[in-house]
Amino acid sequence: MSDAALDVVEFLLTTSVYSEDRSLDENDLPPAYRQVFWTGGADSEDDGGRGGITRPLSATVGTARTATGVDRPWDAVSDLMFTERDEFSGSVSLTQRDLAEQWFLDRVDDERLLENPTLAKHFADREGVDVDYEEARERNRPIQADRVWIDGLLDEYFDGEDEEEMLDLVEVRAPEEVDVTLDDLVLTPDQEAEIEKIAKAIEHRDYLAEIGLREIGKLLFVGPPGTGKTSTARALARDMDLPFVEVKLSMITSQYLGETAKNVDKTFEVAKRLSPCILFIDEFDFVAKTRRSDEHAALKRAVNTLLKSIDDVSLIQDDVLLIGATNHPDQLDAAAWRRFDEIVNFPKPDHAMRADILRVITRAMEIDEFDPEVVAETTEGLTGSDLRMVLREAVLEALTENRTTLTQDDLLEAVEDFEERDNLKNMDMIEGDHDALVAGGDIGAASDGGQSHDHDHDHDH
Repeated sequence: MSDAALDVVEFLLTTSVYSEDRSLDENDLPPAYRQVFWTGGADSEDDGGRGGITRPLSATVGTARTATGVDRPWDAVSDLMFTERDEFSGSVSLTQRDLAEQWFLDRVDDERLLENPTLAKHFADREGVDVDYEEARERNRPIQADRVWIDGLLDEYFDGEDEEEMLDLVEVRAPEEVDVTLDDLVLTPDQEAEIEKIAKAIEHRDYLAEIGLREIGKLLFVGPPGTGKTSTARALARDMDLPFVEVKLSMITSQYLGETAKNVDKTFEVAKRLSPCILFIDEFDFVAKTRRSDEHAALKRAVNTLLKSIDDVSLIQDDVLLIGATNHPDQLDAAAWRRFDEIVNFPKPDHAMRADILRVITRAMEIDEFDPEVVAETTEGLTGSDLRMVLREAVLEALTENRTTLTQDDLLEAVEDFEERDNLKNMDMIEGDHDALVAGGDIGAASDGGQSHDHDHDHDH
């Protein structure tokens, strides 16, 4: 029997059991199932506008396809004696659930059952089954990390102009929307140790509260652009199934200046309501620069509100892990430094790290005679983000020759091209006529913009 049939039968069993057992809640459904059945939102009154899941769950060809990823779900189970389909409504159901349950148990192990709390509870007392329902619940991603739940909360607390102002300051990502994991990154031993410590703190935060250790869970990532600060924070959110709330301090100077302090308050309120979550504040040096300058009074109020909000948020009390990041630690003042209990350094990668980064980012590629050690030797001073740009150029150059298999020479030539562009970007003056100077200025600006764009999105390593 195909895996597709197993997936569809699991879906049908889950919808049937969940519809009957009123002691189960949304956190007992696998995330892929929750997204199918979530309804409501801003217009839903029964649950404060956030939406919810209403019983009975309706298993149809469409919901089964979306939840399981099986393209033709009915075809996968149509020859089973315990399934039927209503041609008019498109619903798919179990005619003999006891047969379906035995068929399913004969084909799955305990590990698979632990991925589905609804069935883990239902089958926990069956002979030959050794699963713990509470363990399955703990493994399952909480509803608060689902995109549908996040959107419902944002709809509840922000509407119209409020939402527009809010989105200038903050971006909220569900874990499944983060496309990088910690396994995709090359980290230093110190970085790995800090991540391990904070993961343990999140896991044992009840114990930490019990012993009164509350000043924990505020990290500051420092290092040059492209060294992986943003990517590491996002990967931590992905791996720990936590919503990722990213605050962009540069947007504090937006046209909604008078409302910024209020929206900073709202940002932290949303983070607390989305908890457990990660609150990531990039460009943290902006705080110190603003406090030292003669900026608009409203802007200074917003920054002071931000600092007070940081003081008032806690991993132990609020389930919010705060991570700040800066490319310019030299610009931070004492008021900024003392807000963090751990400083994590993100230096430019050394030779060994560059070689490891190259191995990671080329995993899905064919490269003849690839020697990452040799390429790493020629890329001293480059960051993980730079190495990705080198690889991108090598791929594009090969494609112009209708090749999808690269060579070692492709990479080495891309390194040379990258260094030439980097040197051009940093030149104070380009010899030549006025037009050349203007073009050079444009090239430099574009390069700076590209670096900034990379930094805002993914440093990768």
